[in-house]
Amino acid sequence: MRPPDAGFADPRLAVLYDFFDDDRSDLDVYEAIVDELRARKVVDVGCGTGSLAVRLAARGIEVIGVDPAVASIDVACTKPYADGVTWLEGDATTLTGRVDGADLAVMTGNVAQVFVDDADWAATLSAIHGALRDGGWFVFETRRPEMRAWEQWTTSPAEVVLPDGRRGTDTMTVTEVALPLVTFESMLTLADETLKSVSTLRFRERAEIEDDLRRHGFEVMDVRDAPDRPGREWVFLAQLHRE
Repeated sequence: MRPPDAGFADPRLAVLYDFFDDDRSDLDVYEAIVDELRARKVVDVGCGTGSLAVRLAARGIEVIGVDPAVASIDVACTKPYADGVTWLEGDATTLTGRVDGADLAVMTGNVAQVFVDDADWAATLSAIHGALRDGGWFVFETRRPEMRAWEQWTTSPAEVVLPDGRRGTDTMTVTEVALPLVTFESMLTLADETLKSVSTLRFRERAEIEDDLRRHGFEVMDVRDAPDRPGREWVFLAQLHRE
């Protein structure tokens, strides 16, 4: 697996993630799906700073949050209800031999698209398969390639005031489009330092995703629209059926 982006792995940036991404209404759909599927044990793969994990833990749900970015886990552990989450540092393969019998595994935000290599994506699907009970669910979102979301990602420099009072300039630039991969750079310029994070996402076609899921023992039961981004993303609901 490739290492996590600096935006999640650099403690100076990880502590600012929730400041820059403070609207987490995108997680509402996952809470609703947890209720719909009556899930009581949930694995949050690529949990980041733990926004969804702690929301579920606050409701008494058993949650396992796994992420390779230690700095993000450290931020997650400071949040209310964090002590109700089992935090694991590592990628999804960390689940193997440590977590099983889960009702639901989720990947929110960009997580499903960070696996740019087929081998990493396959290893992730296999690990999630092993963490679920028979009949368990795997739910995740991914952007629809035809909507070309990256064409709106480059931004002009914007002045920001950080929670500690420091002032700086924030910008994002798409640096390469080589489909199915898109690379972009986020840069925060402060008086005494410049913090950069380079990210690459893979835009898979729906048929490709469905084939991958089937090969790893999942049946796609539904593909929904993301309520907060209508027409721009798919939300896959796949169920595991062991032979």
